[in-house]
Amino acid sequence: MATPTIDIYTKFGCGFCYRAKRLLDSKGVEYNEFDITMGGPKRDEMLERAPTARTVPQIFIGEHYVGGSDELHALDRDGKLDPMLEG
Repeated sequence: MATPTIDIYTKFGCGFCYRAKRLLDSKGVEYNEFDITMGGPKRDEMLERAPTARTVPQIFIGEHYVGGSDELHALDRDGKLDPMLEG
């Protein structure tokens, strides 16, 4: 089974973004990081994918909307993250 695409929308200097990326890095997975510090089309894309999102990071694994750093870490604590990352 193919590994899902992981997208993470971040802003410069965001501690929660750093924490989420550090967890993903520890899992050895590749991800697409979109810096929306200055707004632009990627911010619009994030809001389209997660209309209620007002904070960063916003994380997507495949077609699954994870949410932010806290939600990502909760999935890991519950043993649900690794299966998602494996596809």
